[in-house]
Amino acid sequence: MPTKKIALNYGLILGFAGILQSVAFYAIGKTYDNDWYKSVISIVIMAVIIFMGIKEYRKSNEGLLSLGQGLKTGVGIALIGAVISVVYMIIFVQFIEPGFIDQIIELQKQKFLENPNMTDEMIEKMNENTKKYFWHFTLGMILIGSLFLGFVISLISSLVMKKTDEDVTSI
Repeated sequence: MPTKKIALNYGLILGFAGILQSVAFYAIGKTYDNDWYKSVISIVIMAVIIFMGIKEYRKSNEGLLSLGQGLKTGVGIALIGAVISVVYMIIFVQFIEPGFIDQIIELQKQKFLENPNMTDEMIEKMNENTKKYFWHFTLGMILIGSLFLGFVISLISSLVMKKTDEDVTSI
């Protein structure tokens, strides 16, 4: 099976798993909570799906996998998953939770008010910047973060599963 097809299939699975996770947290009222376990769950889901995709590539390639093939497959999965996440984020903020950005700003303001070194002017400027750069920062972080994590996970997975013709003939 070609790399593109595997990356597309598993990328779709990754993207929809991310959406499912987001919907679950929204349903239980945890959308605005910045809990560490939410990140851990996302990373584990991503790692499992990328690993499965690379394993599928290896299986369809007669048990052979080079480091390059594994990286290409895994990063492709991460990219497609990230694009789906970006689209979902836009839909979520625009239609499902239109007050999302304002709520983020309010939560940020509450944190800033706890800091005695923050002046009202500083807090106001931070809130303006959040509103102004929210989309750039958020969408950029989704894409860059997903690609970076996807690369690391793909590298580790590919090194673990790597098997080339040379490995086979040297046995």
